Amino acid sequence: MVKEGKEQRNLRFSIDRGGTFTDVYAEVLNSEGDPERREVLKLLSEDPGNYPDAPREGIRRVLEKVTGKDHPRDKPVDTSHISSIRMGTTVATNALLERKGERCALVTTQGFRDLLHIGNQSRPHIFDLEISLPDVLYEEVLELDEQVIIPLGSEPNRRNGKHPPSNGKSNKKGENNHSHEQGTLHECLTGETVCVRKAPDLKQLRTHLKQMKQGGIKSLAVVLKHAAIFPDHEQQVGEVAREIGFDQISLSSEVMQMVKMVPRGYTATADAYLTPRIMQYIKDFQSGFDEGLDKVQLSFMQSDGGLSPVSTFSGHKAILSGPAGGYVGYALTTQWEGQSHEKLQMIGFDMGGTSTDVSRYAGSYEHAPQLDINTVAAGGGSRLFYKTGVFHVGPESAGAHPGPVCYRKNGHPAVTDANLVLGRILPEFFPHIFGEDENQPLDAKGAEKALDELASQINKGNEGQKAKSRDEVAMGFIRVANETMARPIRALTQMRGYDVAQHVLACFGGAGGQHACAIARSLGMRTIFVHHYSGILSAVGIGLADVVVEEQEPAAEALQGKASQGLTKKLSQLQEAATKKLKQQGFRDDQIGVERYLNLRYDGTDVAVMTLCPENGNPAKEFEDAYKREYGFVLEDRSIQVDDVRIRATGRGVPLPDPGKITSKPGPLPKPVATNKAYFEDGGRQDTPAYRLSTLKPGHDIKGPAIILDDISTVVLEPGCTAHITPNGDVRIDVKAADGDKDLNADTCDPIQLAIFSHRFMGIAEQMGRVLQRTSISVNIKERLDFSCALFGPDGSLVANAPHLPVHLGAMSEAVRFQVEYWGDKGPGKGEDVGGITPGSMPPNSHLLAEEGAAILSFKIVKDGKFQGDGMTELLMAPAKLKDTIPNMSGTRNLGDNISDLKAQVAANNKGIGLVEQLIHEFTLPVVQAYMKFIQANAEEAVREMLADFSRDQQLPEVGTVTAQDHMDDGTSITLSVTIDRKQRSATFDFEGTGTEVFGNTNAPPAVTYSAIIYSLRCMVESDIPLNQGCLKPITVKIPQGSILSPSKEAAVVGGNVLTSQRVTDVVLKAFTAAAASQGCMNNLTFGDDDMGYYETIAGGAGAGPHWKGRSGVHTHMTNTRITDPEILERRYPVVLHTFNLRPGSGGAGENEGGDGVIREIEFLRPMTVSILSERRAYAPFGLEGGGDAQPGVNLIIRDSGRTVNIGAKSSVVMQAGERLRILTPGGGGFGVAPARGEQKQQGGNSPKRRRTRQATSHNPRTGGSVARYRREQESA
Repeated sequence: MVKEGKEQRNLRFSIDRGGTFTDVYAEVLNSEGDPERREVLKLLSEDPGNYPDAPREGIRRVLEKVTGKDHPRDKPVDTSHISSIRMGTTVATNALLERKGERCALVTTQGFRDLLHIGNQSRPHIFDLEISLPDVLYEEVLELDEQVIIPLGSEPNRRNGKHPPSNGKSNKKGENNHSHEQGTLHECLTGETVCVRKAPDLKQLRTHLKQMKQGGIKSLAVVLKHAAIFPDHEQQVGEVAREIGFDQISLSSEVMQMVKMVPRGYTATADAYLTPRIMQYIKDFQSGFDEGLDKVQLSFMQSDGGLSPVSTFSGHKAILSGPAGGYVGYALTTQWEGQSHEKLQMIGFDMGGTSTDVSRYAGSYEHAPQLDINTVAAGGGSRLFYKTGVFHVGPESAGAHPGPVCYRKNGHPAVTDANLVLGRILPEFFPHIFGEDENQPLDAKGAEKALDELASQINKGNEGQKAKSRDEVAMGFIRVANETMARPIRALTQMRGYDVAQHVLACFGGAGGQHACAIARSLGMRTIFVHHYSGILSAVGIGLADVVVEEQEPAAEALQGKASQGLTKKLSQLQEAATKKLKQQGFRDDQIGVERYLNLRYDGTDVAVMTLCPENGNPAKEFEDAYKREYGFVLEDRSIQVDDVRIRATGRGVPLPDPGKITSKPGPLPKPVATNKAYFEDGGRQDTPAYRLSTLKPGHDIKGPAIILDDISTVVLEPGCTAHITPNGDVRIDVKAADGDKDLNADTCDPIQLAIFSHRFMGIAEQMGRVLQRTSISVNIKERLDFSCALFGPDGSLVANAPHLPVHLGAMSEAVRFQVEYWGDKGPGKGEDVGGITPGSMPPNSHLLAEEGAAILSFKIVKDGKFQGDGMTELLMAPAKLKDTIPNMSGTRNLGDNISDLKAQVAANNKGIGLVEQLIHEFTLPVVQAYMKFIQANAEEAVREMLADFSRDQQLPEVGTVTAQDHMDDGTSITLSVTIDRKQRSATFDFEGTGTEVFGNTNAPPAVTYSAIIYSLRCMVESDIPLNQGCLKPITVKIPQGSILSPSKEAAVVGGNVLTSQRVTDVVLKAFTAAAASQGCMNNLTFGDDDMGYYETIAGGAGAGPHWKGRSGVHTHMTNTRITDPEILERRYPVVLHTFNLRPGSGGAGENEGGDGVIREIEFLRPMTVSILSERRAYAPFGLEGGGDAQPGVNLIIRDSGRTVNIGAKSSVVMQAGERLRILTPGGGGFGVAPARGEQKQQGGNSPKRRRTRQATSHNPRTGGSVARYRREQESA
């Protein structure tokens, strides 16, 4: 019973309100404030027939149990016994998923109304013709006529030792500085100078905002360019909006005070969309308690792992607060006698029904700004498939309804069914909540029947091989699921320079214990830890979390060893502000901890590392140590830049648990509650005893095989593993080392191993890409991701590629085959500048290969373990030797970046070599090489099936032909006939009739055509197969010698790679009636002078298809490079980006409309050579099946005099300071006959300053995990 009197507030609640269940963890405190008793409760999050709010109901039930008194549901809950309530909630996440946030509008800088729709212009799944991206959260946009720019003297000038002029005069002979004209200079938060060219018209703003308010908009997100360093204009908008009476105003400069307009905009709009819903939920929650919880400390879990008082809690901090609680839970409780959590490296493994979260902890939280939690679509409900000879697990989920087959709801075979069949789940100890009356156990017979059917399908597809039993098939799916979950763990560790074997696998969640031993063994991990409250560890973690206050400001200065006086002063000011807020919440000095951080990066790079800054330490050394650990080297010739200063102040009100100590022997093991024959990969069916965790005592040891049960989860102890019960009643498992699969037969393809090798090969290519991106210097590779990494077989054939750029695939294979004696894998990246006649090495008017910069047939870049920098420099500078015969010829203009990027490519290859050697050690060389061939054969079979299906669907004769033709802008035809032999399931792609080599640079080597074909085939294959050389096995390609697709060796080809490749892709897809033409161009833009060069490609419209509309403002087909954030672009280069919007009405009409192109307008602040290499300026992107053509693109320059000139598709011009380039990219073609005119949507015309967005549902901020984020960076926005 709770004591009455002065000490009666002795109940402390920690609650995790999840999507399905709400977990309640309550502590009853003694007179010293220490827990003397704990209560645990799990209830449905939604049960409106019984209670209105699950957390409140959980508190009520615990109060009744602890006090022994009735607490009626129809009355406010008595709070007299409650000292604090801490809660993590899915309210924000659910509002995003269900699109039930507050109606909101966006106020942004004029010219950027569609910036958050375009994002970084890449698409999420590179082989999906139907491009699906989350839409924006706001429903109206107000463009504010204001302009803040960065004057001349941004980062490139600093790197070149130059400084900005202070008076607007030239810093070069004959150069005008237009950055200050008609503007005023202001010092911003970083100490830098900005120029305000146009201040907002507040009177006009007030009028527009009033109209929005009258229209029902109550919430605003304000996202102005450069507001992170100069927030004045956003603050003015906020003041006007408050005067008008908006309920929620989210200023991006307050919500996320970091440079980069796009991510800051996403965060601000999420905050505006979600905060009102969160505040309403909190208000409703409080109303169910007497006194409205006024005397109770109420705080909420944030996605950064800290608690926030209710007064400062907001929407963008609420997303994924439950997983954050789990992270804190395992981080602070994974310990045992003699081993503190502070000294362990851990991997958190939280396996649920539909997905699994993995994370890493090693003494400190990694958050920027969310905790680094990575989600993989594999859980107990993940469905089991056998497709094209391969075992697949997920990503589709059976969900809770209908669920797995064993749920008795006519569900789908899932991982839970496989575990049940294998005897790893005991139905008698699982809740009996199934069947029509919800009182039956799991249906083991139904699961067995479903696995029998899968086994029959698998054996039928592998005639001639030994038939697989039901157990073998079930175990095969479990192994594939385990490999799916192990892949992000490898990425979290190996990819970042950590040894995964040195980590403890901290397992929690309902399903993780069934897989933990196998996953740990496959990763080489030796220890698993399972907390005794593992099923509700998120609630436990919320109870252990600190209250956190963070203060952050942008900075802009070079770091010289220790922090400067200015930085130290700024850190001290932020620290004072943060600690003051904690003291206002009642924390004493001895309860407050402070961490100082500097967000550091090397000058000219974009990878910033949030670096702990000890008061008397050396943050530069801390940064370099972290950088070297993760990337393998430091950049000795680069200064270290400070982007942000940050304070994280924590208030600890709850003591951390102690590891404890075993003081006496536990006695003999209790008798098992059951014994069954469970199936294990090592030994098959074996007698397996099951024990109740509650009956095991500290010091007990259990040898596998065994099963440990509690009320919420099951731990499967595999043979060779031993479980130890710790002093706190937790389970620590010692894992037997895996022997590897060295007995695999290299002559026979096992479909289970095929799936596992597919994951491993893809993982190697992805990790290579990760190393390359993070160790490179140039914006081109690091930010725009213009590179590819792949793994090749011993004959130089493509085995697996990371989801990078399809246009590289053919060239990579050719290069590797040519130089296979040097290396077995290669990662090409696009250098920004390797010389030639124009900056950026993308001349629009080249006629010879020599004019396009350095061309290297073969060079051994690493010899005897040493990087050959001098030899490489000579090759990169060699084009300058031709300047006497070729005007304007130059060697590379970015030699330092080129050399650094090449070193990064060497590092990526070394990473790949190491991972392949590890794989060979695990499986033997013959087996690894055999499965390289098996995976190619699997892709071959998928393409053959697709060809045969297409032939039948189109009712072609047994040997039938389809044709397609399109034209380059110069009139050169791309002509294709595809002859399909349905019996042989093969095809001949014949380009006879294609135009001859041109006196220009749109010639494309045959490798480009092969890239386009292999990409198109992969897009048309519905199953998820790795893209490799096998896709081309059924294909014969005929290209006329001397044509534009097979030119002479001297021909200029720079446009062929980036332009002609897109046209070939459109023609292939047209022949198969797969999709209307996309923009058909990469819109290659370069600009620069003698000191710098910049290169970007620009999005357009995607073509529509039979069942989808084309996406607007996105990259398509052969490229997927990201575009530089507007603020980064202006900070690094002497330009002003005036417009980056969609181009309304440029998509083709049709039953399914094509996507719109974009408008991008750039002003140059000093004289510069500007080159544009583009297509689809004469021939419009075609529609299909009656769909309309899209609008072609237009390239315009706006001279200082105001004269506007169309410079054509391919041009190089010298721009003077103040002049502008305006690019209107093509749209995508429509598909199907358009509706009648009266039914057609209104499009086109000039967009008003205030308008409803064309595609306006929601942008869904996803988990901030580094692995998920990296994969999105490779193939998605």
